[in-house]
Amino acid sequence: MSRTRGYVSLVVASVWSVISMNALGGEPPKQKAPEITPLSLPGSEPFVFRTVNEVELRLHVVKPAGWEKGGSKACLVSFFGGGWNNGTPERSIRWAKWAAEQGMVGIAPDYRTRDRLHGTPEDCVSDGRSALAWVEAHSVELGIDPHRIVVLGGSAGGHVAAWTAVTTAGPGKDDPAPQLQPIALVLLNPVTDTKASGYGGPKRFDGNESRALACSVLDQMPNKMPPTLVFHATADTTVPYANSVAFRDKLVGNGNRCELITFEGLGHSYNSSKYGEAGKAADRKTCEEMARFLTELNLIHASPSRHP
Repeated sequence: MSRTRGYVSLVVASVWSVISMNALGGEPPKQKAPEITPLSLPGSEPFVFRTVNEVELRLHVVKPAGWEKGGSKACLVSFFGGGWNNGTPERSIRWAKWAAEQGMVGIAPDYRTRDRLHGTPEDCVSDGRSALAWVEAHSVELGIDPHRIVVLGGSAGGHVAAWTAVTTAGPGKDDPAPQLQPIALVLLNPVTDTKASGYGGPKRFDGNESRALACSVLDQMPNKMPPTLVFHATADTTVPYANSVAFRDKLVGNGNRCELITFEGLGHSYNSSKYGEAGKAADRKTCEEMARFLTELNLIHASPSRHP
């Protein structure tokens, strides 16, 4: 009898749950499909740059017209965002393709996010720096000049990108000091402060304030940093706009070149289509400002920037 009553109770509870959802105008929540690690991406060539616990991490290379092995093209390495939790190079390959249209070699690496590959923020940093080291070591094969590599990233990908310019050992395991700094950084609403005053805070590091401090670019970067172009919107409630202001001010205060391009009233991922025409306009301006910045650094030739 008790088993029958339990079964009836379960059915009643399930029916009531559905009725309640319908009464509220909603539907039963759908499970989000797990992300799949891309082994290749259209228009690019994949290379394994690191293997960790039998997990192969790939980067995806887009070659410009006139590319040749042993050449000395400038290069742009682009990291996707996703809060260290999600995302794949499918998000960042657009910037690799944009770079190829400007005559650069474009590269979109993967890294160990939490949801897909059980990575920590420190793992993400380590993988990003490992990707750049691999690119530098294989510069002849890739047809690039290892001294002319620009690193780009958005949101948490901006955090990974900025860490490639930090000249000390990283905050995680197997993360030695890099041999070379990038020639420049391009950062879109980047995570630069991982303390309580920034994105994530100690709670993202299992409540460990020391880990959060050790992963904070603002606190760990050297006095000498590459020329840096930062984009950020004032109404960003995910990564505080004030963090990019503080980052810019510290870089400039140490004698570095840093420009902060501000978008008034837009939020996180300011150049997304979710903001309609304002987002599209912000995306066009981002491409134009990137082209100007890279032209001034003699990394690309002055020409109208195509929108990726």
